[in-house]
Amino acid sequence: MRNINSWMMIVVLKLLIITNIFFWYRFERCITFCTCASTKPSLDTMNLKNRMPSINDYAFEPTGMWTMEPSGRIGNLIGQYATLYAFAKLHGHQAYILPRMHSALSKMFKIKLPVINQEVANRIPWKAFRIYNNWMSKEYYNISGEFVKLSGYPFSWTFYHHLRKEILKEFTFHDFIREESNAYLADIQGNKTNTTFIGIHVRRGDYVDIMQKSKRGVLASKEYLQKAMEYFRRKYKNPLFVVTSNGIDWCKLNINNSLGDVYFLGDGNEGSPAHDFALLVHCNHTIMTIGTFGLYAAYLAGGETIYLTNYTLPDFPRGTGFKYETVYLPEWIGIPANLSPLLKKD
Repeated sequence: MRNINSWMMIVVLKLLIITNIFFWYRFERCITFCTCASTKPSLDTMNLKNRMPSINDYAFEPTGMWTMEPSGRIGNLIGQYATLYAFAKLHGHQAYILPRMHSALSKMFKIKLPVINQEVANRIPWKAFRIYNNWMSKEYYNISGEFVKLSGYPFSWTFYHHLRKEILKEFTFHDFIREESNAYLADIQGNKTNTTFIGIHVRRGDYVDIMQKSKRGVLASKEYLQKAMEYFRRKYKNPLFVVTSNGIDWCKLNINNSLGDVYFLGDGNEGSPAHDFALLVHCNHTIMTIGTFGLYAAYLAGGETIYLTNYTLPDFPRGTGFKYETVYLPEWIGIPANLSPLLKKD
C-alpha cells in the first residue's frame, strides 16, 4: 500500500511540474505578443519607401533601374560606363547598360553590369538627367528618381576615382586579348632585360580638321612627343615605346626612332581599336595627347602618365564644362602645348 501511495505522489509531482512549465510558457508568449502589439511601429517599419536611405541600403539592396545613353566611341563609352557605375552606387540604385554599350565594351572586357533589353528600355518612363560639367558638381550628389537615364560625355576622375579598384575590375580584358598583348610586348622585347614599356597614343584623325577650323586649339607636336619620350629615356634604362594612332603615317614621319626603341603599331584603323587599346593598357607607363581613348588607356594602365595640357585657348568652343585638373589625375605630368602660332593670328 505504501508503495502505491509513493508511486501516486511521484505521478502527481510530475503532473504539477509539467503544468507549471506549460503555464509559464504560455504566459511568456502572451506577454511578448501583447508587448509587440501595443508597441507603436517606428518610422522605418511604418513607411520604408519614404524614409531617408542609409548607406546600408546602398551596399546591399540597390533599387530601381539607372542607365546611361551610350554615345561616341570606345573612350566615351568607358567614361560613361564608369560614371554610371559610380552614380548608381552613390544613390542606391541598380545600374543597367543598354545593348549598344554592351556590344561595344564586351568585345574587349568581361563586362559585369546587367544588360537591359532595348524593347524593355523603350517602354520605361525614364527621368532624363544630362551630365554637363566634367567634375563632381553639387547637383550630382542628389539625383532623384528610381528610373533615371544619364546622358552626356563624362570623363572626369572625380566621378569614380574613389572606386578605382572596382572600376579596374569592371574593365578586365578577356583572356585572349590579354595573352595577345603580352605576347606582342614579349616579342618586341626580345633578349633585352630590365625593359620598361611606354605606350604612346597620338590622337589625330577628325581632330586635325576640328583644330584647324576652330583656330582655338592645337594638337600634339613632334616637340611635345620628343620631350615626353626623353623624360622616360632619362628615367629608365631600357625603355621601349609602343605608338598607336589614328594618324600613324604622321607619327612615323615625326617621331624620332634613331635609337631603335620605337615600335609603330598597325595602320591606325579606327574601326578596330581593341588591339591598340589593349596594348596601351598593358604597357607600364603612358604618353597621351588628347582624347578619351588615350585618357582611359592611361587610367587603366596605371603607372606614370604624361599628357598635353593647355592645348586650347580659353574660348575654345568645345571647352565648356572642361577643367584640366578634373580630367587629368593630380599625379600625372602635364606638358603645356605651344599656342604661339594661334596667338600670332589673333
